[in-house]
Amino acid sequence: MEDRVAAIRAGEADDLLWLLEHPPLYTAGTSANVDDLRNPQFPVFTTGRGGQYTYHGPEQRVGYIICDLKKRQQIPDIKKYVCDLEEVVIRALTHFGVKG
Repeated sequence: MEDRVAAIRAGEADDLLWLLEHPPLYTAGTSANVDDLRNPQFPVFTTGRGGQYTYHGPEQRVGYIICDLKKRQQIPDIKKYVCDLEEVVIRALTHFGVKG
């Protein structure tokens, strides 16, 4: 993922959407404290994102959008982007009869 981000920033790759399912694991954000993970029964993958620990596992669908927001707008508004993205996902789920 980090390689793709670098390639997008360098103008060498297009934006990307990954939809996937992880094996059981925890991701540790920049605020994660090892003492907070009481029973680390799965591998821990350290990330550069904010936050603490997040569990990922089978039957949990995850989407990663890797894009250059600066190309899409003059001043990137992360909060608006996330709200708009949430709305798109909710509408897509509704199409399949799932309440989001």
